[in-house]
Amino acid sequence: MDDQVSGHTTHGIGPYRGGREEWPTEEHFDPDLLEHGDTRNVIDRYRYWRMDAIIADLDTRRHSFHVAIENWQHDMNIGSIVRSANAFLADTVHIIGRRRWNKRGAMVTDRYQHVMHHPDVATFAAWAASEGIPIIAVDNVGEAVPVHRAELPERCVLLFGQEGPGLSAEALSAASAHIEITQYGSTRSINASAAGAVVMYEWCRRHA
Repeated sequence: MDDQVSGHTTHGIGPYRGGREEWPTEEHFDPDLLEHGDTRNVIDRYRYWRMDAIIADLDTRRHSFHVAIENWQHDMNIGSIVRSANAFLADTVHIIGRRRWNKRGAMVTDRYQHVMHHPDVATFAAWAASEGIPIIAVDNVGEAVPVHRAELPERCVLLFGQEGPGLSAEALSAASAHIEITQYGSTRSINASAAGAVVMYEWCRRHA
């Protein structure tokens, strides 16, 4: 079927069919998107929806795990981790360290995902303690338990380090548990954004 005939394009969906008299009238629909089409990378459920309406709907369904990333070196993986956090419907992403991070890898999903900044590990750990949320460090350190055997609390924050150096000693000390992803090749570590997706999926497999 021709994309133009079906109303779909390779970048989304075209204007709502039938003219203004056929437009849906619910408040969550965006008149501009209905008129010009919706090229955003959103699931069909949210086609033509206003952004704030999408966020509000996601907020009613978010999972109870959080994601945290140390950001001392402007790690390029942070954007991809934010994108995965959106895909797996994490509650909030916490950036520890530098406030600025490369958003290119997020592919605008950061607009739909709650992101919170903490200037250092101590501030982040204090936040987690005040919320009663255990910190689960993901790093292949000596005492780490493979994720398929580890306990993943339903309410927790998954803490990831940067590509290369991994988590800082302070971050590891702040965690109540350390887990790792079993690897079978010669490389010591896997990409931080890939590790994030694996562990978030495992949490969802158990609890979602």
